[in-house]
Amino acid sequence: MNKREIKAFLGVNFLRLFIIITLIFLIIFLYVIFSKGGKVLSWSFITESPRKFMTEGGIYPAIVGTFWLTVLSIGSALPLGVFTAIFITSYAKPFWLVRMVRVAINTLAGVPSIIYGLFGLTVFVRMFHFDVSILSGALTLGVLALPVIINASEEALRSVPKDFIEASLALGATERQTILKVILPTALPSILTGTIISIGRVAGETAPILFTAATFYTRKLPTSIMDEVMVLPYHIYALMTEGCHADKQVPIAYGTAVVLLILVLLISTVAIIIRYRIRKKRKW
Repeated sequence: MNKREIKAFLGVNFLRLFIIITLIFLIIFLYVIFSKGGKVLSWSFITESPRKFMTEGGIYPAIVGTFWLTVLSIGSALPLGVFTAIFITSYAKPFWLVRMVRVAINTLAGVPSIIYGLFGLTVFVRMFHFDVSILSGALTLGVLALPVIINASEEALRSVPKDFIEASLALGATERQTILKVILPTALPSILTGTIISIGRVAGETAPILFTAATFYTRKLPTSIMDEVMVLPYHIYALMTEGCHADKQVPIAYGTAVVLLILVLLISTVAIIIRYRIRKKRKW
């Protein structure tokens, strides 16, 4: 083999090695979580409220709280993220303004999640007087997800072939009509890919909701977006750090982790199915 073939051979096998190592760690991770958490999984564990200082019962209030926080946060962040990406790619001038916006977005992407929690506490809980509630937590998580959605949406919009845009303008469509009728529908599957990534991060965050939405214990379900709720990530944290009956609470914490993984997987699967159907429809 010549040098080029040797380099190609080594590169491909290094990639295979890294993939195998990643899969091994993933399998170990899933085995540990499911082997310890699967013992407590049952229908009653999913559908009942916690009892006896969270040493018995289920996690149904935490499942409901996590679901609503995830849906509302993505629902608030997605339109704003897409509109921001449209502004950057189509309207933002001059160049220094675009550069400042991108620096701000990239800075937000690197901010620790606990800072978002303090931001949500200061702005949504105290300044806007939303108190500790689903609304405060969802808006805080929406701000957390915003940089990922903006970056994914911007890349998706820029990947639309210029021929599509030029053909639309040549046929007499305005720039606004071109964006709504051509660019956005074409870029939508890739935008949903960024949204799917955001779902996993939003659903698993503990620090931002610690100050804005989560409560340690409640048997009641939320009746409005102004109620505080139990959430799966904070429930795991509380069971592992603040409980007095470790022999009973630790298995529940692992079971809660399994449910959280399944919930994120289900929400992501729905988004993937929607993306697939959109792509299939566009092919026709």
